[in-house]
Amino acid sequence: MTKLIYIIDTSSLIELNKHNPMDIYQTPWKRMDGLVKSGRLLAPREVLDEIIRFDDALAKWAKKHPGMFKDPTKEQIKIVKEILKKYPSLIKKGKRFAADPWVIALAIEMISDPQSTLFEIKRIVVTEEKIRGKKVRIPYVCKDYTVEAIDLLDMFRTEGWTF
Repeated sequence: MTKLIYIIDTSSLIELNKHNPMDIYQTPWKRMDGLVKSGRLLAPREVLDEIIRFDDALAKWAKKHPGMFKDPTKEQIKIVKEILKKYPSLIKKGKRFAADPWVIALAIEMISDPQSTLFEIKRIVVTEEKIRGKKVRIPYVCKDYTVEAIDLLDMFRTEGWTF
């Protein structure tokens, strides 16, 4: 049996909120809550920083799930430096927040961390960004580091969710 852990990017949470507002589409959000409570939906602290810039329903939801957002570790800092040395265009100059390399670094760190369970643990990045040629986006960098990257709908399908 394989346990799946998702490391989610800001883009996926924003898109989910944009197309499925919490006050109307409660079921997807309840399922997301379940993933958070079970420790299967994570994000770096930088994702929270990007979300709370706006005082909206998503920011309120994120603030209710502080355990989901992981502080950077020394290993992640090292990984982010390596990623940005190889892919400097992953972050835009002058942008106040830049969660993308941190999402990838959290996944890489978790994948390389030895598991202490009987079940296999698979870590997957969730992002709405797509590979478009050689444009440096999360999926492009994930592919280079052999980290699986899927979008939100693929996560729903993987979980077997229907609404």
